[in-house]
Amino acid sequence: MPTSHGLTIGYLAERTGLAVSAIRYYETQGLLEPWRNTGGQRRFHRADIRRLSFILIAQKFGFTLPEIRAQLDSLPNGRTPTKEDWSRLSAGFRSHLDARIATLEKLRDSLDGCIGCGCLSLPSCALYNAQDKAAEKGQGPRYLMGDSPEVEGET
Repeated sequence: MPTSHGLTIGYLAERTGLAVSAIRYYETQGLLEPWRNTGGQRRFHRADIRRLSFILIAQKFGFTLPEIRAQLDSLPNGRTPTKEDWSRLSAGFRSHLDARIATLEKLRDSLDGCIGCGCLSLPSCALYNAQDKAAEKGQGPRYLMGDSPEVEGET
């Protein structure tokens, strides 16, 4: 297929292993910018194969589509990203991955003592949340995320 005419969505699906519907969804999310030929059919850049591969990998690492879009917005459209482009992206993702790894390690280490103990009533338990006091600190498992429970008698 001549690349000057762009890639069809079917060819892109074949090359990436994605369903055509998934590629259309990524387009609606602003992750791809195809154009229309004179017949009104979508056409994609060859670089979109790499963009889609990057999206798939980033999703496996736990990144959301808005996070992925923010990174991809820095890439040039219409040409294959250079090694420098990808190095910059990976450096940006590295800090996020390091933070997620640290959070997962803390979660793993915090849960080691809880698995099977059944305490859940002790004020020192990272999972215990009497009267939903942790809600004042924000959403999520606040004590596992590093917030300290306030123990009665302490100021």
